[in-house]
Amino acid sequence: MPETTSGNPVTITTPTDEQILITREFDAPKHLVYKAWTTPELVRRWWAGRRGTVDSVEIDLRVGGRWRYVLTANGGFQVAFHGEYREIVPNERIVTTEVYESPEAAGHEAPLNIITFEETDGRTTLRLLTQTSTKELRDLILRSGMEVGVREQMEILDELTRSLAA
Repeated sequence: MPETTSGNPVTITTPTDEQILITREFDAPKHLVYKAWTTPELVRRWWAGRRGTVDSVEIDLRVGGRWRYVLTANGGFQVAFHGEYREIVPNERIVTTEVYESPEAAGHEAPLNIITFEETDGRTTLRLLTQTSTKELRDLILRSGMEVGVREQMEILDELTRSLAA
């Protein structure tokens, strides 16, 4: 069920044993998708998907800067992620680590996320490549239920970026 309200599917693939690739096209120019991805008050609106409410979004958008997102899930428990920015090319590319703050993730090297924004005719293709250190960690992420959450996030992000473009 990859369809969304705008008809743009989310594709989730595993190019290698250590990678997850999420691809989604947006009905907005890349500077607006990038803005929604990097502006705390906008991240609050899409990051939880439909799985809860975002409690905190901290973004220090610079190489060496850190980010941290916390949400309270519909079941009442908190979920938090944090990382460090390794590379930033405004409106083009972000490279960051991502640490899931949970016992299940303990002992694993932080995955590296490479997010690219590519525009064609006013539409943006976002690619989020997660590079893990092991197949075990990749599979742990895939089993976490992330697919449903990612689809919800991307649908809300598309609605948000279309509203910013209007």
